[in-house]
Amino acid sequence: MSDILLTPQSRPLGKSGITVSPIAWGMWRFGTSTVAEGRALIEAAFDAGVTLFDTADIYGFDGQGGFGDAEALLGKVFAETPALRDRMVLATKGGITPPVPYDSSDDYLMRALDASLTRMGVDHVDLYQIHRPDILTHPQEVARTLDAMVSSGKVRAVGVSNHTLEQTRALAAFLSVPIASQQPEFSPLWTEPMTDGLFDHAMAQDIATLAWSPLGGGRIAEPGNAREIAVATALDAVATRYSVGRAAAAYSWIMAHPARVIPIVGTQNVARIAELADAYTVRWSRQDWYDVLVASRGEKLP
Repeated sequence: MSDILLTPQSRPLGKSGITVSPIAWGMWRFGTSTVAEGRALIEAAFDAGVTLFDTADIYGFDGQGGFGDAEALLGKVFAETPALRDRMVLATKGGITPPVPYDSSDDYLMRALDASLTRMGVDHVDLYQIHRPDILTHPQEVARTLDAMVSSGKVRAVGVSNHTLEQTRALAAFLSVPIASQQPEFSPLWTEPMTDGLFDHAMAQDIATLAWSPLGGGRIAEPGNAREIAVATALDAVATRYSVGRAAAAYSWIMAHPARVIPIVGTQNVARIAELADAYTVRWSRQDWYDVLVASRGEKLP
């Protein structure tokens, strides 16, 4: 029985022609750092082999203000160290408009993209994703907008975030460019994309999958109930064997899926970012991998 061995080699971002690292770094808590701290975090991610950096216009919003703060801080970092932009695959998202909450109309998304580019001080992003589906906008209109973004040169590839399988299919039916990525929640504690068709569709259509909240919102690090403890215990059994932390074991468990899932890691700690490379040292036997899944499901597989 062969083990599953991960490698730090770059992988394709769907059919976009862009290659990215197997682990991404997310900026949803990035906006409160100083410019120096922000630059140190980005450089730590580069040192750990990360090339894909994921942000969004809403990152920084605290319910009252802060909309755009993560992008604005990134722009300040780029202004001081322009070479950092050239080293990364830069992804952002738009379409959440608190308190509405969503707007994917052509007029809004075009303005949102331009605002994002202005905040970051860049002329294009490598990946632009619709952050959450807007029920009141026809997918044909969204598709026209995304196609226009690509044609303008302001966006290299497009994707979706938090979309269902059918929402993704409907959008793809009207697009002239392929959907390069999808971004669902996925972790050893939230495994629905494996059973709701998202991963199967991604593999069939060559769509990259970027997983947000890969540590279950911190519950893998600090389990609070019997199920979470069981998952942590199953991860620890492998983590101990390879002398890595539980987080690294969780990332590697995610990456072992044949959909080649890319966990988006949101830690704002330089030391923990440095540990990302530990995920590549783990070998998963099928037994070990399924042990984590069984612990997550709370029952034996059929």
